[in-house]
Amino acid sequence: MTREMTVRPGESIQRALDEAGPGARIVLAEGVFEQHVWIRHPGVTLTGAGAGRTVLTPGTGGTAGPAGVPPLHDAAPDVVSGVTVHGEGVGDVRVERLTVRGFSGAGVYAHTVSGVTVHDVHAEDNAVWGVYLRESTGCTVTGCRARGSQYAGVAISFCPRSEALIEGNELFANAFGLFVDNSSGARVLRNSCHGNAIGALFLNQVYEGEPEGGVRDCLVAGNDLHGNDLAAGAEPDGLGAAGPPISGVGLALIGTHRVSVVDNHIHDNHPSGESVMGAGFVIGSSKDFGGDDALDNHVLWNRITGNSPLDYQLGTDLTRQTCAGNVADKGEPSGLTAADGWGPR
Repeated sequence: MTREMTVRPGESIQRALDEAGPGARIVLAEGVFEQHVWIRHPGVTLTGAGAGRTVLTPGTGGTAGPAGVPPLHDAAPDVVSGVTVHGEGVGDVRVERLTVRGFSGAGVYAHTVSGVTVHDVHAEDNAVWGVYLRESTGCTVTGCRARGSQYAGVAISFCPRSEALIEGNELFANAFGLFVDNSSGARVLRNSCHGNAIGALFLNQVYEGEPEGGVRDCLVAGNDLHGNDLAAGAEPDGLGAAGPPISGVGLALIGTHRVSVVDNHIHDNHPSGESVMGAGFVIGSSKDFGGDDALDNHVLWNRITGNSPLDYQLGTDLTRQTCAGNVADKGEPSGLTAADGWGPR
């Protein structure tokens, strides 16, 4: 029988989690909870009264993150995340129906776990990441909103067999709306990514001291990637500070293998600053920074229009890609036609 405990503002969520143990359902009442929490038992559900009604913010929960949790990537060692999911044998965890706002680390941070679901969570103005899932499998992020993070609204990182589902989210005002970082087997479906520097980035890159990379066998379908016009990577402590300058990109596949991009709308993306990419949709190699050429990707039936300076930029061997039915007005290489899979409106 599932043990259920209700926690009200002013009471300790952490105490309830620790006392209830594995398989518990922790129900957060409506209100503001000034604390961060660590889920370290399997089978736990942490549920609020609804995003915007149950809110976690920094405060009386302390100024240090949980001891023994791997440090958050691209963050100072002393940052604090709102909800951390980590521990030996931890899996089948569900975090839902709440807002996580204003933490110095991530809104939700899961590391080396199996089967974490993040549903109907608003991750707002968390300094580094919105929802960050690392070295994990079977994770799901659905119906969430993530905005105002220095890096990604939602990121899956170093998950070589992720089996991740990222569906129906709204990701905006971040450096990257969605970041698939050296992770494979992800399904990215029907998300809205707008007002970021780049809507969605799939990146195969080797980092010193990090696990082996690669992005393979992902499906990117039915997404609306538009109005991404912020500038990242230009200021030492600013948006996307650890990466190169990027602005005005809807979707980029860098060094990816066998990624299918199907029926997406990539439109009205315009740079407001310097960018290493120059189009709404980009395919490129990552060999220069330890990755690989983009190989055997499928780009099918996408509408890529109204972007500047170009709709598409295909810096790859087109004989190793399958392209068909894409609608686009201008791009590189020039001279592509409907027979090549790239036709005008």
